[in-house]
Amino acid sequence: MITAGEFRNGVTFELDGNVFQVVEFQHVKPGKGAAFVRTKLKNVITGAVIEKTFRPTEKMPKAHIERKDMEYSYNDGDLYYFMDQETFDMLPIGKDQVGDSLKFVKENMTCKILSYKGNVFGIEPPTFVELAITETEPGFKGDTATGATKPATLETGAVIQVPLFVDNSDVIRVDTRTGEYMERV
Repeated sequence: MITAGEFRNGVTFELDGNVFQVVEFQHVKPGKGAAFVRTKLKNVITGAVIEKTFRPTEKMPKAHIERKDMEYSYNDGDLYYFMDQETFDMLPIGKDQVGDSLKFVKENMTCKILSYKGNVFGIEPPTFVELAITETEPGFKGDTATGATKPATLETGAVIQVPLFVDNSDVIRVDTRTGEYMERV
């Protein structure tokens, strides 16, 4: 059990049959009346964000979210297969649970599979990935002073904005949290 007075960013707990993660919290002690905790909570299953206030003594059961490293193997229509690196078991995950989280992930990359009580609800790709550019307009030498960008298609099919000097078949590093170009490799 965890009390609202013990909330910190990233803490997960159960409330009304759902699992929430604390995104922001603020302990408020007004001049009159009892103290309270103002929070911004993210439902880890649906991704919805709500704001809620608690009394500091309210207790909720703590929720343990399991994060397991698994290797993305392949996709077969609407199913994406991940291999457990210890037991070599294959875990199929539906397209609706994957969402956009695999748009920067190639086969044989390691991802974190998020589950709660055995039910998979999300996938965390690696923070930075190195991908080759398959299609972009040609760049021009010396055309870097303006900071202009152009669209580029990556080997996974995702399209991002890259600087003008980046060409086809260049390998670049991408931040998967923001989808931004970081550097040429």
